[in-house]
Amino acid sequence: MNLMEKLRAVGGTSGKPAAPAEASTDCRHFAVYRPIEDFPGAFGLTAETLRLMSDREIPEKLDPRKILYLDTETTGLGGSGTVAFLVGMGYLTDNGFEVHQFLLRDYPEEPFQLKHVAAGLGKFDVLCTFNGTTFDVPLLESRFRMNRMNPDCLDMPHLDLLHICRRLWKLRLGRCNLGRLEEVILGQPRTDDIPGSEVPERYFTYLKTKQIELLEDVLSHNAQDIISLCVLLNHMADLYLHPEKIRFSEDVYSMGRALERINRTENARHCYRLARRGRMGDSAGTALAMSYRRAGEKEQAAEIWREMIRERRGGVLPYVELAKYEEHVRRDVKAALELTEKAMLLLSEPVLREGGTVQETKNELQYRRQRLMRKLKER
Repeated sequence: MNLMEKLRAVGGTSGKPAAPAEASTDCRHFAVYRPIEDFPGAFGLTAETLRLMSDREIPEKLDPRKILYLDTETTGLGGSGTVAFLVGMGYLTDNGFEVHQFLLRDYPEEPFQLKHVAAGLGKFDVLCTFNGTTFDVPLLESRFRMNRMNPDCLDMPHLDLLHICRRLWKLRLGRCNLGRLEEVILGQPRTDDIPGSEVPERYFTYLKTKQIELLEDVLSHNAQDIISLCVLLNHMADLYLHPEKIRFSEDVYSMGRALERINRTENARHCYRLARRGRMGDSAGTALAMSYRRAGEKEQAAEIWREMIRERRGGVLPYVELAKYEEHVRRDVKAALELTEKAMLLLSEPVLREGGTVQETKNELQYRRQRLMRKLKER
């Protein structure tokens, strides 16, 4: 049985939801259990690794069993009338992974459901969702308030994997919904999954008929989402710790950009160096040199520009930046002039398309050349 078959096996190998975990008198409760073998590296997750991935505040002593993975199924896409008719919460245990789902058999059960949600959140230190910052958490906050309940249980460190995944994979993949990430990144495409657009109508039909079978696909979909969050988080954590494992230059370059945004400069530079070997070589080399320049490490930046010139990467930019270095740092006007003229020659090659940006660069180079020539004559 492959991973996705296990993910779909909600409550057993039959692929159908388990029987209610208890004879609930408030809202219906389902429990799903998965073996720990389905979550490689899960117990190795540390606070330091999560800080590489996100600028969110993470507890200093992080226990992976204290991360709560949450996902909701709702009656719409937002607004005051939208209700989370199903809330699923998953977490690691010593023996595996548990998902607990709380289903509204009818709207009056919402206060009972929210009590379960609040109780569950209170046991954990970090919340993990997919687009929860924009959707799930604001929705639950509004439902707590509508039921005159305190939403403070949602005020906790929050890892929204949608934003972390976009920073890492959007350059290469474009669309980064959870199903696509399962298919392309985890190598486990979904089959027989209910489209999200059909979920509200399925629930409305259930309210009329009370046929729980109508919600089997919805329960499976929700459980799979939650389990996939844990698998995806640990997969990304491994990549952040070992960027040399990343196959695509676009991804490792994007990781460098993400790390630079949260001031993890050395980690970002390591990624840029790795990315220089692939298709993102021009962008990665430029980013690496700019990182050194911003830090005042001008000679290191200049060496990157020299390497890019030798490798014929980056177009005219390395010539321009190295000319600035020769003029303003080394005070070698002649060398700066030579680099400027080489940039002008390169820019005049017919393989480059003429456009507004190219013409603007030509004008700047011409002005720089004239200024350097005057400067050389004045000496």
